[in-house]
Amino acid sequence: MGTTTRDDVGAGREPLIPPADQPRSDIQETAFASSSADLTLLEPDAIPHGASHNGSESPGRAGYGSTAPSAAPASPKKPPAPSRAIAPDILRGLLMIIMALDHNAMSLHSWPHGTAVDGERDAAPVDEWNRPFAMVVRTLTHLCAPGFTFLLGMGVAYFSRSRANMGWPASKMVWHFVVRALVLTAVMEVMGFILIVGEVWFFNIVLFALAVDYLIVGLLWVALTSTEKRLATLLLHILPERKTDDSTEPLLADREGQEDIAPDRAIMRAADISWHLHNLVLASLAIVTIWWNIWLSPTHGHCGVPPSFEPPSHPLLSLWFYPVTSRRVISGFPPLAWLSFAIVGLLYGRIVLSRPWAPSTVNRANAVAGLGFAAIFVATRVLRVGNLSEDCLHMPEHVAQPAGANPYLASVASFFYLVKYPPDVAFLSFTLAVNFVLLAAFGALPPRFAKRTFHVLLVFGTSALFFYVVHLFLLFALGAAWIAAIGHKLESKDPFTNEPGGVGVDQIWAFLANWVLALVILYPLCRWYGRFKKTQGVDSLWRFF
Repeated sequence: MGTTTRDDVGAGREPLIPPADQPRSDIQETAFASSSADLTLLEPDAIPHGASHNGSESPGRAGYGSTAPSAAPASPKKPPAPSRAIAPDILRGLLMIIMALDHNAMSLHSWPHGTAVDGERDAAPVDEWNRPFAMVVRTLTHLCAPGFTFLLGMGVAYFSRSRANMGWPASKMVWHFVVRALVLTAVMEVMGFILIVGEVWFFNIVLFALAVDYLIVGLLWVALTSTEKRLATLLLHILPERKTDDSTEPLLADREGQEDIAPDRAIMRAADISWHLHNLVLASLAIVTIWWNIWLSPTHGHCGVPPSFEPPSHPLLSLWFYPVTSRRVISGFPPLAWLSFAIVGLLYGRIVLSRPWAPSTVNRANAVAGLGFAAIFVATRVLRVGNLSEDCLHMPEHVAQPAGANPYLASVASFFYLVKYPPDVAFLSFTLAVNFVLLAAFGALPPRFAKRTFHVLLVFGTSALFFYVVHLFLLFALGAAWIAAIGHKLESKDPFTNEPGGVGVDQIWAFLANWVLALVILYPLCRWYGRFKKTQGVDSLWRFF
């Protein structure tokens, strides 16, 4: 640190040590791993057994969450290869199979697509709950889209730090984010055209939202990296000097001609302030980008009141913030309505990457974050703020309530009724609370146990986009066969036509059998794809799947 100059302050919180030469070839670009130059916490044996950073005695530690163990580096001159963080991959794999439950119900036409019939939409009056099994399944599947988007933002932080250590300029990173966003959009277009036989020309089945949010948080990372450096440099020149700044730099007095070298403590203080301020900006953006779903609601989430304005009539203008169903455009996931989840993931990634946290510290922080979001969710219900379903619940238990009573406290189903289209604050806080708790739980598991016990989830979680593409076609093909074999006229509305009298399969045993059958077929396919992906270059588009 004694040779650090004022220009080096631009690294902000980034470690001032040489970057690794290359990332491991088995780590995809969305992997939660980084070069050993910047993420000691992902290196199980980066610290030799019996030694800590400060030289004190401590046992060797595994990396963040559950990481596969690796041998200690043979030579201190070459950084050890990075280990892949397993906990986020297990979480992603779990979310994949839960998501398949939701799409399984759609492929079989089993029941209405929501916890409440005709519900889960901004200011949509509902007067009938879905069947209990469907409500449980749908509540579980609420975790998926938020979890995917959060992990996407987190992955941008890991990927960008890794490529920055490889020497990628900002222009190359921007090009990467643009190309990947276009690829996601193209995949969505092809899938949508096939699934609905070309009936509409733009069918946003979540991938467009992910593409846009991936691009935005990628650009945010590039911008923050630049402004964080500039602000830290500015602060270094304007912050008042402290007498203790140079007390630990005895060598500075012997460096003639290097009087502009700033003491380490001054550099660290400026970098820390800049880093915290930029994190505050990200946190503010996350709050604004979830609350604007309520601000931009025509009725601000209230039923029974006239709208104060009309959303844009053209679907290509409306789809950025509002769900759209028109003759040519179908979009249930407005990209900017889901941006908050990705920003939270980006902020989380920045914090995790900021220093070599002990795994136990990260796991405790995940648990605390989960409890914090849970408290926010409870507040949205008790205080009736942050909801897009005010005065919209008209079930018998609500009709029986006295005037002015809190409808969210009328029943368990009411308390956990969430609006997803677009997501409100209650939806964000509930889903992120559960995702953080799951991340903490998976991260607390011993690495070898986690890798062995959740092997299937790891296979699905490390080939997520491939899983997504294949499972939709597979489920709808199997669903058509089930409907032809045992389908019958449904008592509930058809989930696609929203008309009564549709034909489908609503037997729970058949529903679960089709889901398990699909996963059994998907496992070897995803395992094969994972092996194929490892043979591709570190920046191959195939790794994006």
